[in-house]
Order: sequence, then structure tokens, then C-alpha cells
Amino acid sequence: MAKVRYGARTEEGSGRSPVIKTLARSLWADWETDPEIIAAVLPRPLEPGKDPIVHLNIGAAELGGGNELGIGNFTVRARHGDVQGEYCLMLPMGTESSVVGGRERWGEPKKITDVIIERNGDDVRATLTRHDIAFAEIRGRVVEKLETPPPKETLDFYFKFLLSPDGKGFDNDPALVYCRRTYDIESVERVEGEVILRESPFDPVVDLPVRKLLSLTYVQHRSAQRGEIVDRVPGEWIAPFVHQRYDSIASSS
Repeated sequence: MAKVRYGARTEEGSGRSPVIKTLARSLWADWETDPEIIAAVLPRPLEPGKDPIVHLNIGAAELGGGNELGIGNFTVRARHGDVQGEYCLMLPMGTESSVVGGRERWGEPKKITDVIIERNGDDVRATLTRHDIAFAEIRGRVVEKLETPPPKETLDFYFKFLLSPDGKGFDNDPALVYCRRTYDIESVERVEGEVILRESPFDPVVDLPVRKLLSLTYVQHRSAQRGEIVDRVPGEWIAPFVHQRYDSIASSS
């Protein structure tokens, strides 16, 4: 009998998450915004972190054969009790497979996005585009090579859930996921430039304005992540924020 490609595969469904450290290049930006805006975007039980800081990175990861995967992250400083971390508003990704895998395993708020990062000499530029809107852009000029730092550890908060097929809430109480990521940084350069946020009804990052740009760097790194469910939260806490993950048809009208 010919091979049936929809048949069972022993290597899938084991629950193991392979650790893959792929070389990536990214522009990282951190800025201060208004504290009340940070508070407004956080579902319970998360609360604002120590400082009202937004983080944006836009980059590309090597896939081999000269191919690259567009990647990004847009987070705000938050805490869960005494645990400090980042709440992720969106994770732009360049392919469907990277979106589906991250959503289903970790609950990551990934969206298919046209991600571009370019470097021409010391001039650098990166953009995130969806629905023909370049809603986020970082651009500038590399001015200084910095000392390579030790590995960077981050903690992102995600809510993992599935919408109920009857249209009423969720299949189960949403899970609060801790995603711990390690960046092995190979080089970092300081950039003088700007972050530009543009109006988009689908990705309203412009609502988190740049009040003070704290850091802008061009980074080459490898990263790996691991996740765990740390709690279950009532669905009514998360329901008002589901729109952060899904495009609303009404937004285009």
C-alpha cells in the first residue's frame, strides 16, 4: 500500500518541545509610555510592572538555504504577584506554521505579518505590515559597537485558551503561561534613530506612544524558550481582551 501521509506518525504528539537556537538579527527598542495605558491593556490577574515600559523587537531568523523567517515581539512591562515580566500584546511572524505552533503550544498571540529588516552599511530599518499598513517601524543608524553582554533572560506572560464552539466563552478556564526565553547575544550595536507607530484598526499599537526612547540596539542572537502553565484564571477576566489576539471584521469598517 502506498504511504498514507495523513496516517499516524510516531514522532508527533509526544508533547516534547525541541530546543532550537537559530541565529537571528533584530532591532530592539524600549520606551516609556503612559502608566494608565499599560494598566488598561492588562487582563487580570496581571498588574503594571515597576515602570511603564514598552518593548518592540523586529527581526529575522535564519532558516537555512538563504531563507529567513520574519519575527517580532511587542510587550509591556507587567507583573503577576511578585513575579516581574512582560505581557505580550502581539507576536508578529512571517509564516502560518510559526503562528499556529506558537498559539497552540504556548498560547502566544501570534499574527501573520510581513516582517522586513534591512541593513545598508550603518543604516538600519525594520517594519511590521498587516492589511497593507506598516503599523510599526524602527529606523536609524548604527553609531557604536557595545560590549557583548551575558545571556539575557526574559519572562513573557501568555494566556492560552480556545474559544467555545457554541460561541459562549471558552472551552475551559484560560491558562496563564510563563514563557521563559534565553537570548545568547553574539553582538550588540547602539542605534540612534526612532520608533514610528502608525494608525491601524487591526493592530492599534499607536495607542502606546513613545514618551521617552530608552534604548535602541541592533542585536544578533540565538534564543530558546520553555513554557509552563502556572495558573487557571476565570474566563470573564480574559473575555474583554480576546480582541487583542483576533482581527475584528468590524475594525475594517
